[in-house]
Amino acid sequence: MTTGTGSGTVGRPRVIGMLGGMSWESSAEYYRLANELVRERLGGLHSARLVLASVDFAEIEQLQVTGRWDAAGELLAGLARQLEAAGADLLVLCTNTMHKVADQVEAAVTIPLVHLADATAAAVRRAGLTTVGLLGTAFTMEQDFYRDRLAGHGLRVLVPPPDDRAEVHRIIYDELCLGNVTEISRQVYRDVIGRLAHAGAEGIVLGCTEIELLVGPEDSPVPVFPTTRLHVEAAVALSLAP
Repeated sequence: MTTGTGSGTVGRPRVIGMLGGMSWESSAEYYRLANELVRERLGGLHSARLVLASVDFAEIEQLQVTGRWDAAGELLAGLARQLEAAGADLLVLCTNTMHKVADQVEAAVTIPLVHLADATAAAVRRAGLTTVGLLGTAFTMEQDFYRDRLAGHGLRVLVPPPDDRAEVHRIIYDELCLGNVTEISRQVYRDVIGRLAHAGAEGIVLGCTEIELLVGPEDSPVPVFPTTRLHVEAAVALSLAP
């Protein structure tokens, strides 16, 4: 996680800037979890102090599939600047895949970016594990930006074989991003997780914010690491830090 203190004042939580909409199904989870965690920590009627910028995911998805990552980064960087101007003291990019442009987004603001892969890797290391299986979009599983970030924390990262990667990716975009959660697809993910565990994965990183809508600890023979929850926990911890 990028360090920094933001502009929060003593006794008042820092404002979390959420850059979401990729997809809104998982961004809704970010909002819910942030408020639940703050209420758990502070009690009573407390809720999270946050501002949210939500993109049109169709526009982002087209930039992804056409490989226009710089344009996507510019779009998200502009929104990050808007969040900072709106009073955000720290920033979370509510998507695993778009952490491909995290450096571009971070460079656009003066507030700290809570990096999702760093928060996830910290949880894996706390659990005493060194080898994880990674599930996510094809971009996340096949490109270096995410796997290398995890490896930088001393982790060995396994990904599914090509056919499994294609099916994991398809279910994310054709079903989960549209709010469709089916038992058939849950079993597909269980089977992929089982094969990763058989290949040596000691834990499974649910490296797409939508995957937690489909599977959880009960679907895996090894520990799972829900990146959405871990990301929000890290952001709330920074928000509430003295």
